[in-house]
Amino acid sequence: MRLCRFSENSTPDTIQIGLFEDNAVRPFAEPPSTDLLDFLPGGGHADWANSLADLPSLPVESVTLHVPNPEPKKLFLLAGNYAAHIEEGGGIAAERAETFPYVFMKPPTTTLIGAGAPVKIPAVSPDHIDWELELGVVIGKGGKGISEADALDHVAGYTVFNDISDRQFRPNPNRTERSRDGFFDWLHGKWHDSSCPCGPCIASAETLTEPQCLDMKLSVNGEIFQEASTAQQIFPVAAVIEFISSFVTLERGDMISTGTAAGVGATTATYLKSGDKIEATIESIGTLVSPVE
Repeated sequence: MRLCRFSENSTPDTIQIGLFEDNAVRPFAEPPSTDLLDFLPGGGHADWANSLADLPSLPVESVTLHVPNPEPKKLFLLAGNYAAHIEEGGGIAAERAETFPYVFMKPPTTTLIGAGAPVKIPAVSPDHIDWELELGVVIGKGGKGISEADALDHVAGYTVFNDISDRQFRPNPNRTERSRDGFFDWLHGKWHDSSCPCGPCIASAETLTEPQCLDMKLSVNGEIFQEASTAQQIFPVAAVIEFISSFVTLERGDMISTGTAAGVGATTATYLKSGDKIEATIESIGTLVSPVE
């Protein structure tokens, strides 16, 4: 089961919840809640959603898809969770036992955008804007100190993220250099508005039970740049949840983006520009389409 938040183009101010089917959506009729998470594992109406009979469908062209989980309390992202991506950036990938996941955060209310919403090239630093296709995890049952063995029981579902990144952001380019400027340049380059497209839906953890064997593909203007599998992750989803929850209490609705594979634009100095179209696909979830302006 894949769920989405959407509005019909004829009534753009009315947000609905429904089943997502790639080329169509099936609106819930009189749902008992307006929170999509309530219909996923860990939510109070999961059984209600699972019992639905056939619903009338709307062509996807007649709706606007919105961020499926628009107000997570926390939005975590991983850096360097695929060996080939680390190596294409000039780094050396260590084995899992020798290191730990690098985790950072984005402000969800200003970075999250839904499928079809434009990625905005930031005027402050427009020339090195890059893509990163990533598997997203939505927490259904919170907790702290969650073991890797139990971690997937805390997942409500999975979505597609595109961790838009500014590769060469240099605030105040005439500044006096300090020892940590490079670190903060990198971090600030993750926080631009509209830098976290998400969607088009959330695939329920009850139907997507194995997150470590999903094919991934990203194209820009029809040209494929990233093609990989979540099987290549250094830290699988369950290990990431164990690590983060060892020092941060995870709450219902928190989201984790689990890192990108090789094939980012920086490798070939191919950066996003106005008029581009990004298509980010993960098997069993869907395709997240993002125009660029």
